[in-house]
Amino acid sequence: MVGIPGPTLEAPTRRAIEELNVGGVILFRRNLGPPQQVAALIAELHALRSRPLVAIDHEGGRVQRLGEPFTQFPAAAVIGRSGHSQLAHQVGAAMAAELASVGIDLNFAPVLDVNSNPANPVIGDRAFGTDPDVVSAMGIALMRGLLAGGVLPCGKHFPGHGDTATDSHLELPVVRRTREELERTELPPFRAAIAAGIPMLMTAHVLYPEIDAELPATLSRRVLTDLLRVDLGFQGVLASDDLEMGAIADHQPIGAAAVAALEAGADLVLVCNDLAQAVAASQAVERAAVDGELDAHVIAAAQRIERLRELRERRRATACELPNAEHRGLVERIGNQGSVASDLSADHRLLTTDH
Repeated sequence: MVGIPGPTLEAPTRRAIEELNVGGVILFRRNLGPPQQVAALIAELHALRSRPLVAIDHEGGRVQRLGEPFTQFPAAAVIGRSGHSQLAHQVGAAMAAELASVGIDLNFAPVLDVNSNPANPVIGDRAFGTDPDVVSAMGIALMRGLLAGGVLPCGKHFPGHGDTATDSHLELPVVRRTREELERTELPPFRAAIAAGIPMLMTAHVLYPEIDAELPATLSRRVLTDLLRVDLGFQGVLASDDLEMGAIADHQPIGAAAVAALEAGADLVLVCNDLAQAVAASQAVERAAVDGELDAHVIAAAQRIERLRELRERRRATACELPNAEHRGLVERIGNQGSVASDLSADHRLLTTDH
């Protein structure tokens, strides 16, 4: 899955992504303008030979690429403070209605990280809260809302980015939790989402020395295969976070990272900014496949991604008025609810019934 440089699919970009035969394209602010332009760009992408999934980071709050007239949804923490998971479901459905109306297939949300470290510079209010039960209930509700509206969800960042004190965009965070501690805090939302049928997860560029002393989760077979696939039983598509982030790129070339992520158990590698880097990653993967380094995993990965495409293909085209008064009213209601909710743990019976 690659990023593209601008708001139109110019000839050199089209040639590059067709030669790469990409599985997906992720859109950023540099690609996005009014709804008509976004829809036209996505229609061009969908018409490519490889039928790429078109994805976006649309969490709400500070991670939302689409500007007005798309609804500006609140951060996950605001929804979490409301104490009502049905609001998270409504947000997911509203997000999906707007995203699907311009053709977006996949939303890299919900965030399933537990905000357990107040010094965390990158998660913070992107998480639904500090309690794993709250994060589980809210994340599953938002996931179900997205699915109901025809957009694929992707939970992130496995096995958890909430206890980091550094930003993986810039450097490699280290979390020194034991497996038992992970079972209490980081893993419950992922276990719950897997049990609820989440179709896709994203890895964390985080080193967990108690599980793998050498490799960050994105590149670790102990994390992605032994923990996620075997212990937690996840059978969906597993995407890496962007391999151009400092936590990975500062330690090895992009090609080696792409091969290592696939060997570890990822199905889809993200290279979000530089198409030349995407080409280098693709060439390395092709060499490794020819040499037998990636064995049967690449076949299983392709099959899982194809099943995800089939979910996309079943979606019907939808229309959604923009700006949307109903969705803006929902945002206002959430703000009012969040301002009066004083204790995230006060309503666990309500929150945990969703899963």
